[in-house]
Amino acid sequence: RRMVNEGQAEGGVSLFDVDAVVAAMTLEEKCACLTGEGYWELGGCPRLGIDPITVSDGPHGLRRQAGTADNLGLAGSEPAVCFPTASAAACSFDADLVRTMGEALGDEARGQGVAVVLGPGVNMKRSPLCGRNFEYYSEDPHLAGELAAAYIEGVQSRGVGTSLKHFAANNQETDRLRVDARISQRALREIYFPAFEYIVKKAQPWTIMCSYNRINGVHSAQNHWLLTNVLRDEWGFEGIVMSDWGADHDRGASLNAGLNLEMPPSYTDDQIVYAVRDGRITPAQLDRMAQGMIDLVNKTRAAMSIDNYRFDVDVHDEVAHQAAIESIVMLKNDDAILPLNAGPVANPSATPQKIAVIGEFARTPRYQGGGSSHITPTKMTSFLDTLAERGIKADFAPGFTLDMEPADPALESEAVETAKNADVVLMFLGLPEAAESEGFDRDTLDMPAKQITLLEQVAAANQNVVVVLSNGSVITVAPWAKNAKGILESWLLGQSGGPALADVIFGQ
Repeated sequence: RRMVNEGQAEGGVSLFDVDAVVAAMTLEEKCACLTGEGYWELGGCPRLGIDPITVSDGPHGLRRQAGTADNLGLAGSEPAVCFPTASAAACSFDADLVRTMGEALGDEARGQGVAVVLGPGVNMKRSPLCGRNFEYYSEDPHLAGELAAAYIEGVQSRGVGTSLKHFAANNQETDRLRVDARISQRALREIYFPAFEYIVKKAQPWTIMCSYNRINGVHSAQNHWLLTNVLRDEWGFEGIVMSDWGADHDRGASLNAGLNLEMPPSYTDDQIVYAVRDGRITPAQLDRMAQGMIDLVNKTRAAMSIDNYRFDVDVHDEVAHQAAIESIVMLKNDDAILPLNAGPVANPSATPQKIAVIGEFARTPRYQGGGSSHITPTKMTSFLDTLAERGIKADFAPGFTLDMEPADPALESEAVETAKNADVVLMFLGLPEAAESEGFDRDTLDMPAKQITLLEQVAAANQNVVVVLSNGSVITVAPWAKNAKGILESWLLGQSGGPALADVIFGQ
């Protein structure tokens, strides 16, 4: 039988009566709904007509896995529009733009049957070396809070949930599963908590994901003070808390602390059953946690009831394009070297500059971060592709390889010769994917040495150099900035980064 009440969601879909459902569930069914079914499904209650719902990694595009599943971004995923990463979007300082990105992401989630997008991430960039900084907005709690709240409002306006993460103090990747973040109350309240608090009070994300690390000796998943006293009692959070994948170490202790959902399943539901039976978990606490899960199903029920939901991929690509434009930051423009003159393509009366494009990133763009947020884009247009599409002529030399191997003298020599014959040189430099990713921290703020050396060689051959950076988190520019008249920080711009860069570089 279906436990429905008088209420209806969008489109006339009946909602479950949460209290009635939980009252009708057996002890074992309540425990089962508090754990996942595989990597990406949340358990339901088939006997009462409550089907599992699907979640997917984000946050700058969906990583919906149809086949082999993993939580590290190793397996392939269904195509989805790849938007600029949070480190890029933050540089727009544009909440309306981020909200529009969220709306598009929510539509894509509906189209792929995803009930909850696992994002956004708002951990503070307390160290510029954190390997996952590309996925976080800012070192400033105010900016991170404003933009993430807009993102959440956009996604959830489409009837799809979000999962604000990683609560809390997940500010390094190295040893993140075991590290104990020892932080004073003042620092927690002034630095690490404010973005989360603002977002909860303004946007009420439907779920929050707890972090792997300990805080002052207690794992986040088992931290009653964190998940109940602060999050629910002080801030008024109304949704569910889920574990990061593998962050739950003690099912009973976590449930008592306020963790509704373990992901992925460790097949230890019996631990909860025994804990309830012997009084270590009260029936009331078990019911509270189960009620949260049924309430989440209700919130997503209307969106997930629409078969073959359609959205316009081209419109979403244009959202990604505009977001990329707004995310680019000009760091230097000596002698007004930018914008470049593309000649008749942009101005029929202009004489085009002879342009050299140097750097493998121009041909093989680094457009997203590594790890669980790595998605399969619906399309990919490099800067060189864009020049060809727009009929803009330029000579190209890769200059270096996108790995951590030593410099190739032949590639360097080719790049210098290409630069000698140009009016202006566009050098595409930055961090290869191997230099920054989820799972480890960086050990330097510098770009690879071979890129800096190549820049010095090219600048010696041609003084009109513009550097275009591709990097998920900050790098040091001071040692080499003297070799460039122009510097553009483009971060990781998503699938439309090539057209966006061309628009900016050529003054469109």
